[in-house]
Amino acid sequence: QVQLVESGGGLVQAGGSLRLSCAASGRAFSSYPMGWFRQAPGGEREFVAAISWSGGNTYYADSVKGRFTISRDNAKNTVYLQMNTLKPEDTAVYYCAADATPTYFLSAYAPRTATDFDFWGQGTQVTVSS
Repeated sequence: QVQLVESGGGLVQAGGSLRLSCAASGRAFSSYPMGWFRQAPGGEREFVAAISWSGGNTYYADSVKGRFTISRDNAKNTVYLQMNTLKPEDTAVYYCAADATPTYFLSAYAPRTATDFDFWGQGTQVTVSS
């Protein structure tokens, strides 16, 4: 059983920054690729960023590349999403997710589709005003 709890969401003006945190339980956290997804009202869940178990490889959606940074601290069982230059289009509920059953046992691997992830947090709201 893996439990994920997101925090750090809130209301911010366009151009501002937020840092989301995802605290994870479970001894095997350090072996799980992790990801961030978001879902706007009435929209589909979309990929935002992912990070390999080692933290050495990161992947981003084109819409956030250059503005968002995913990182992890395995000693703290926490994954982060630093969001800079926020836009109103970034408004959504943000979810972190863990892949407890990796497709590949490679240090560089992280999935980028929601169905590849096994555990999800409850989400944290990010609202960007124009």
